Amino acid sequence: MENILYFDINSGISGDMTIASLLDLGLEQDKFLKELKKLNLAGYEIKISTVQKNGITATDFKVILDDDSHPDHLEVEHNHSYHEHEHKHSEHEHNHDDHSHQHNHDKGHSHSHSSSHLHRNFNDIKELINQSGLSQQVKDLSIDIFAEVAKAEAKVHNKEINEVHFHEVGAVDSIVDIVGTAILIEMLNPDHIYASAVALGTGFVDAAHGRIPVPAPATIEILKGVPVFSTGVRGELVTPTGAAIIKTLAEDFIQLPEVEISKIAYGAGKKDFEITNLLRVYQAKKKVKKSY
Repeated sequence: MENILYFDINSGISGDMTIASLLDLGLEQDKFLKELKKLNLAGYEIKISTVQKNGITATDFKVILDDDSHPDHLEVEHNHSYHEHEHKHSEHEHNHDDHSHQHNHDKGHSHSHSSSHLHRNFNDIKELINQSGLSQQVKDLSIDIFAEVAKAEAKVHNKEINEVHFHEVGAVDSIVDIVGTAILIEMLNPDHIYASAVALGTGFVDAAHGRIPVPAPATIEILKGVPVFSTGVRGELVTPTGAAIIKTLAEDFIQLPEVEISKIAYGAGKKDFEITNLLRVYQAKKKVKKSY
């Protein structure tokens, strides 16, 4: 029997929704948080809780910055921080049934929230990951995901890949989302990862340089070659981080294959739309056909 992970992306995907859905499969939270500490990244705390969206119980994952009065919304070129913050810092849930609440206040570390991360480029991020105590598999997957965003941002802004300074993807919360996803995938160790077509929103969103279309340019650039469709929902359903994660993880984008589902998980989005803002993930088994 092969172990399958299937992402049902019928209402979008972001980094925090991905981590929330994988944790909702029942993975050991303490082990996950212990691994995340190996990144040696300071300036944040993590809140994992249970919420309800349209009556459906889901896991919610939040990265709370120590200095949340000054999130990474700097008026610097190539600022795309609004993507993740659309999901992370807008409509906060009011359910306080916390499963975990972890602080990381290593203020003396050179990568604290108040210093170098505000101007990281792709090489800085790779160095941060490679110098960590994480496994090589987690390092490689994390860097592969970041590379998808770096390439897209470079293309959109007509820059070389290391000329793009990351403020959305280089922010503490997005680093945690991407590396955290890689940690959870290693913990799950699936044989195959598949995903549905990716549901997109529409409309416009406010950015540092004015209103830009949804999906945001970096998001749709990442999703080239991936089956997508419009839900007609006005709002951002897919962030660049979410797009990069699923493009890197999924070996194919297909309808749900013939499998035996063993677990169903839900990761909560932070906004409320006319559709339920959840990422659903199936953990399943597939019989391997033997040839004689």
